[in-house]
Amino acid sequence: MWSCGTLEALRVTGATHWGVCLFRFWVAQLDCQKELVSTMYLLETPRMDIHVYTWVVTIVVLVGIIVVDGLFLHREEKVPTTAESARATLFYVALACVFGLGIGVFASWEHSMEYFSGYLLEKSLSVDNLFLFLIILEKQRVPRELQHFALTMGILAALVLRGGFIALGATLIENFAWVFFLFGAYLLYTAYTIMRDYRSHEDESEHKGDDGVFMRWIKKVVPTTGTWEHERLWVKVDGKRAFTLMFFTIASLELADLMFALDSIPAIFGVTQEPYIVFTASIFALMGLRQLFFLIGDLLEKLQYLSVGLFFLLAFIGIKLILHAMHHYEYISWEVPNWVSLSFIVVDLGITALVSVLKSKKDAREMLVQSED
Repeated sequence: MWSCGTLEALRVTGATHWGVCLFRFWVAQLDCQKELVSTMYLLETPRMDIHVYTWVVTIVVLVGIIVVDGLFLHREEKVPTTAESARATLFYVALACVFGLGIGVFASWEHSMEYFSGYLLEKSLSVDNLFLFLIILEKQRVPRELQHFALTMGILAALVLRGGFIALGATLIENFAWVFFLFGAYLLYTAYTIMRDYRSHEDESEHKGDDGVFMRWIKKVVPTTGTWEHERLWVKVDGKRAFTLMFFTIASLELADLMFALDSIPAIFGVTQEPYIVFTASIFALMGLRQLFFLIGDLLEKLQYLSVGLFFLLAFIGIKLILHAMHHYEYISWEVPNWVSLSFIVVDLGITALVSVLKSKKDAREMLVQSED
């Protein structure tokens, strides 16, 4: 098949020298490639046009659901049953799926794929964050009946931090496309540190559960009662305010939220640059997180290869961000399609869960054999 450059060269008249013909052929070929690149830009997914009223309603409804669920529906100091946690978890997952389908119907299915990719990515990172929450609660020896309150405060703090980071990230990428290079490099470094810690065979509970310099400093300068006073953060002792152990627990959770937001927000901008999708996918990933903690809290330690799965996930998103920046500056003329991102995330999480389950069963059989011997 003749290319447009070849046809242009053949139509050249009066070119008595083959060099002139070859030069004109080369120029025509470049023009053809430029037209092809321009066509590819036109075929990109159009940006979502979200009315300010839609933003307001979305924020009020989604944030309201989390606040009502955390502060009003579960005020009693009791551990939720497995059935209650399972029902709530399934409800919030179904709600997130319905919202994603709604984006496909009212916006486009390309945007719907971006939403589901972002939701799955944020949910997988949330499970890793739950493991850190579990370590903090165990280290602080939080009574089981008070854990739901501490988790609620941690989730609300994550909501505020994510909102701020999303607004900042959206502003940066809207005005400075080179930020994608920084986001991509940061995610690649994060993936490297995850794999480095995994291969070092350190005791993860000791490594992640360490208070750190900041928390040790707070415990030195802030007066404490050294006791639990139900859900109260401080009490009066001899006329002076003293902070309870609940205060330090929530401070530790919020510090973990800050570090989690630094990883998750650049990651989700790697699968979509739509602020509306970034916000809704992040918020839906937070919904039901507390119930999920009580549902799979005892199973978190069985996800032995979660770090490996997150390594491949963050490395993939980091590379995708760098490729997106290169495409923006026209270093390359292609990008990773959204369906590839969604497929990679689903396959990565599926393999991680499957291999972890098989490894746990193998370890259980080995322990049984050893006990019999």
